[in-house]
Amino acid sequence: MGFPPANPTPQFATAEYAGGDVCKSCHQPISGSYYRINGSLACERCTTQLQTQLPKDNHASFVRALMFGMGAAILGLIGYAAFTIITSIRIGYISLAVGWLIGKAMRTGSRGIGGLRYQIAAALFTYAAVSMAAIPIYFSQISKDKASRPPVVKTAPANPGADDADTDDSASSSGGGTPAHAAKPRMNFFSVLGLLALMGLASPFTELQDPFHGLIGLIILFVGIRFAWQQTGAPKIDIVGPFQNRAPTATPAT
Repeated sequence: MGFPPANPTPQFATAEYAGGDVCKSCHQPISGSYYRINGSLACERCTTQLQTQLPKDNHASFVRALMFGMGAAILGLIGYAAFTIITSIRIGYISLAVGWLIGKAMRTGSRGIGGLRYQIAAALFTYAAVSMAAIPIYFSQISKDKASRPPVVKTAPANPGADDADTDDSASSSGGGTPAHAAKPRMNFFSVLGLLALMGLASPFTELQDPFHGLIGLIILFVGIRFAWQQTGAPKIDIVGPFQNRAPTATPAT
């Protein structure tokens, strides 16, 4: 009996032992050489077929997984920030969903291939997505604080002429009309961007200023990273053998 058409790859996820030496995949009696795949018996033909069907890691698969993971990280960042801004819940439960989403996306992009470099990339994407979400959350909080403040009403000075005279005297005494306060140097775009990135990446630890919520958020973040790590692990296919199937010894006649 051959492999079922809907699932061409032999399945050896769990060990199953039955009476007699029978291949778990094709269910045919085993004669000659045999193997154990994840603890289950397999004939030589099914083992060879499984080895040829296992996906091979290559550069194209890794790049594709990175692209999928980057897209998932951006979506996770947006979703995390939106959820926190709308609900005002600061403990990052969405970190779990972000980690799972990134791991699933990378697994899809690599077409089932996993390994250490995929796991490291998934962990970094998850941390970056969750930590950088602090930037839009921070600006949203500033906007809310400004909107909640009462407007400042400026009153006209009681003696405008005296103020003008004082201003002229201070300007002349400071050396020919030079302003008292020098203009502050402006940061360029890339400096601001780099500063924001550093603030975002450090945010999971700076939130420890509130020990209770900060610690819980950090723990949830690491659980989300673990989700991504597990999703992108290498397939666990343990092939042991070959072994030689010995023919039963004949019982002498009495």
